[in-house]
Amino acid sequence: MSGEIDLPNMLRSRLTMVATLSALKGGEILRKGFGTKMRFENKEGRHNIVTEWDNKAEAVIIESIKAHFPDHSFLAEESGHSGEKTEGIQWIIDPLDGTVNFAHKIPMFSVSIAASFKSEILAGVVYNPLVEELFIAEKDNGAYLNGERLKVTETAVLDSAISATGFPYNVHENPLCCLDHFNAFAKMGIPIRRIGSAALDLSYVAAGRFDSFWEVSLNPWDYAAGKLLIEEAGGLFTDFEGNPYTSISEGPVIASNGILHDQMVKKIKATMDGSN
Repeated sequence: MSGEIDLPNMLRSRLTMVATLSALKGGEILRKGFGTKMRFENKEGRHNIVTEWDNKAEAVIIESIKAHFPDHSFLAEESGHSGEKTEGIQWIIDPLDGTVNFAHKIPMFSVSIAASFKSEILAGVVYNPLVEELFIAEKDNGAYLNGERLKVTETAVLDSAISATGFPYNVHENPLCCLDHFNAFAKMGIPIRRIGSAALDLSYVAAGRFDSFWEVSLNPWDYAAGKLLIEEAGGLFTDFEGNPYTSISEGPVIASNGILHDQMVKKIKATMDGSN
């Protein structure tokens, strides 16, 4: 393997298998909850909510992983850090990415699970339980959708691209010029999609459905699995400066088929500089 990661293929495959099984279990919980009357609470930020089904799915996912790897640690959206904080494997989990959609009976949401070692994502799974689309990636072994190998698009000109984005919960404050970026891309006349699940957005870039994606701030549980999917499908995943992520931390994201990446970086920089 590249870099400092030197784990046996068998272990990586086992991580992928457990991530897949756990995502399916979490997805089953969400299927049961979708469309039902539910309780939810507001977190920090407008429309930043958590439902009882977020917590139920997260508990099932962590329990499933612990049954196979009791000594591993976790970073999950709802429960935060848990397990021993060692130099070993850490699982990064979003049990329900797209909670607002879920709570409003909009069938676009996903489970996202990734396994990391020394800030390198080794296995990643994104699962949309309602349409039963299962995106799986393993470091150095490719990305797949329901068993079919994924490859990013070959679109070479930004004017011909279809892109996607998301907005932070404090969008009204326009952090990092998020509204200005949207306006700049919209003025180009290209199709822009706003699904409401960053994990699905990134998976769609890997699957060649979108050419690119940007967002001013994503948490690790939003992007960890999707990052690996894109890279294993031949694309690029960086910050707004075009630099690769060297740690698993919150930050701005540009993801693309690779060919368009410099154009995306240039467009976003120009917007932030006020030259668009």
